[in-house]
Amino acid sequence: MRTMRSTKCPWAFLGVAGALVMLVAAVHVFMVPILPSSLDFFGAGHGIGKPRNVLPGVGVVDSRLSGQFPSDSYGAVTYRGAPWKAEIGRWLAGCDAGLSVVNITEFIGTKRCEQDCNGQGVCNYELGECRCFHGYAGKRCEEVQKVECNLPSSQEWPVGRWIVSICPAHCDTTRAMCFCGPGTKYPDRPVAEACGFKTILPKKPDDPKLTDWKTPDPDVFTTNKSKPGWCNVNPEDAYSSKVKFKEECDCKYDGLWGRFCETRVECSCINQCSGHGHCRGGFCQCDGGYFGIDCSMPSNYSVAYGMPSWLQPPMNLPDLKNISSSSINVKVVAKKKRPLIYVYDLPAEFDSHLLEGRHYKFQCVNRIYDDKNRTIWTQQLYGAQIALYESILASPHRTLNGDEADYFYVPALDSCLITRSDDAPHLQMPRDLRLRSYHTLEYYRMTYDHIAQRYPYWNRTSGRDHIWFFSWDEGACYAPKEIWNSMMLVHWGNTNTKHKNSTTAYWADNWNYIPIDRRGNHPCFDPRKDLVLPAWKQPNPAAIWLKLWARTRNNRTTLFYFNGNLGPAYKDGRHEDTYSMGIRQKLAAEFGSTPDKQGKLGRQHTANVTVTYLRTEKYYEELASSIFCGVLPGDGWSGRMEDSMLQGCIPVIIQDGILLPYENMLNYNSFAVRMQEDDIPNLIRILRVCVCINSPFRSVITFDTYLVFPSHQGINETQVEFMLRNVRQIWQRFFYRDSILLEAQRQKRLFSEEAPWSVEVSKLDKVDDVFATFIQVLHYKLYNDPWRQGVLQRKETGLPDICSKAS
Repeated sequence: MRTMRSTKCPWAFLGVAGALVMLVAAVHVFMVPILPSSLDFFGAGHGIGKPRNVLPGVGVVDSRLSGQFPSDSYGAVTYRGAPWKAEIGRWLAGCDAGLSVVNITEFIGTKRCEQDCNGQGVCNYELGECRCFHGYAGKRCEEVQKVECNLPSSQEWPVGRWIVSICPAHCDTTRAMCFCGPGTKYPDRPVAEACGFKTILPKKPDDPKLTDWKTPDPDVFTTNKSKPGWCNVNPEDAYSSKVKFKEECDCKYDGLWGRFCETRVECSCINQCSGHGHCRGGFCQCDGGYFGIDCSMPSNYSVAYGMPSWLQPPMNLPDLKNISSSSINVKVVAKKKRPLIYVYDLPAEFDSHLLEGRHYKFQCVNRIYDDKNRTIWTQQLYGAQIALYESILASPHRTLNGDEADYFYVPALDSCLITRSDDAPHLQMPRDLRLRSYHTLEYYRMTYDHIAQRYPYWNRTSGRDHIWFFSWDEGACYAPKEIWNSMMLVHWGNTNTKHKNSTTAYWADNWNYIPIDRRGNHPCFDPRKDLVLPAWKQPNPAAIWLKLWARTRNNRTTLFYFNGNLGPAYKDGRHEDTYSMGIRQKLAAEFGSTPDKQGKLGRQHTANVTVTYLRTEKYYEELASSIFCGVLPGDGWSGRMEDSMLQGCIPVIIQDGILLPYENMLNYNSFAVRMQEDDIPNLIRILRVCVCINSPFRSVITFDTYLVFPSHQGINETQVEFMLRNVRQIWQRFFYRDSILLEAQRQKRLFSEEAPWSVEVSKLDKVDDVFATFIQVLHYKLYNDPWRQGVLQRKETGLPDICSKAS
């Protein structure tokens, strides 16, 4: 990645530039030991100690590999088509590539639950504990809870103040959902939000309709065909315009389809219950003997019917005859490759209840199902959390044996919790701060309390081998202090070296006000232990079919492109000056190609530079027609990096001290440009090919990715071609192909004809995607953490001889 500043490139300056080259070269050669490394640089100011990234003998191993896998002129070592930082790529090329399988003993659960959870939950056979459905509780799921839809009523608010679950009809108090109820023709039809209340008509033609939350609408129950009803409206009569119906009513709940919710369809569950259960609103009701959030965990009562696919092919399988009636421990020896990941099966209130109680079918999930049970991919911004979770659960890198595990994945779902904050009275946020960030912190802290108390694994390492995913706008900024030793997966790699406080313009997500005794004083991201993962992008069959990522330089005519919210100066822009930390606003002020509210263009607007807020159906096409594409923050992270990579455009990153996906692992010099925020006015001069192309000093000097030195050159055509080629090679590392193909396989079992998205994704080259990259990163970290040395010496690793640690 090019980190640079720019000035004009006059010939008169070449002498100064040459002197600068010599000076910097001398500094680089003679003073490297006293200059901060990239990781120390990002950790500065936060009390972070020396990097724990070298094992005894690692230098010897690296010296063995360096001759075999030298770095290129950009400082990268290529492994499986991707340019990695030299020491990482070298280790992967020599060690990950030669990894062999090892024999792992898997333990199959045998502990029954009392009364089989009374049919109101799923038994965790590992712990002998019930995971109760929404609205049920107790050791045997024998308690029926009353989960209210409404807040306390008053004379002014007869149904209570507004909340998403507000209900003037029949409240299903096991889920806090509102239905027409008994006495109506369609008792299971939802009466969600505005549906059940009077509508205030606009006074002016262009004004919107409003809802009178104080006045329930009795007409939703009418049988009078001349009034706009709902609960007694026959769908066929409504479709043929024989009766009126209330347009504010719709079908928001999952598992229902049609304008009048007349068709029951598949609900969205994790891995769709793996073929071993039924999805009930987001909670997997597993077949006998199976358990886990996706019914993928076998017990000794289910192995007689076969093993789940992620455990196959096993070896030394015990005699399965009559084993389902036995209570003896079952051990299965399977051949696997490290790293091995143990996934906690959390109590339902931490995950399944959030999914089962959704008031909008699009919440929390990255897909829903239509009236034919065909997959519809959603534009859920935070869908990566579900996609990664599904891939881990279905992966052969998963293990049921915590003693053999290299990592422990804690599947807390912050995006679902935040999306559903204040959905219903039982989900109301803490009274003291009313912040979604604080609510999330407490949720993760309670998850930590559970695993630390119920399992032996956390205390062995103080959680350093545990993995947590924070997918919301500012990532792990509001992680509780108790879990900070763990690896954090985020979309927002803010090292807090420049932006030290909350960067969101949305008050409810601001973490500045969280008490320090709850959060601690950690940064949002530590590049030595954490990882930025790409955000979710739905499969776009047209873009894949057109191979937009493969567009050559000749077909990219726009020099720079950015399309997104540009702040308060533009129509429909965010009104907060602090939105995007002001970065998008600065870009628009210089290069805006669409007039702002005052009719002004950017000070330096030019024909082949697009900076606009106007949404377009040709967004992907316009990205694919550009050489460089802007990657700027929003309320925290935005998906512009993924948009750029998936359309083959060179990312131009403008967010100081905030890392992008894999930036602490991949060599960004090879495919991206990083600019300082203060250099925005020089953007175009940096990106244009320098007029001094024949200068003997035309090559841009490559420094440590994170040490910013001034550059007095533009980017020449050779470098552009090189970076575009690398983007084409690695774009799938920003795409959740594995999770998408899992769904494609499930759909193939149901339908003879594949959907267009399935056809096109299945045709893609079988190169590494997000999940494969994630596993490679875990593998590298596994053998480059000093704590793990003693542990791994007691385990069969499968490493090649060249990777053995010399004393």
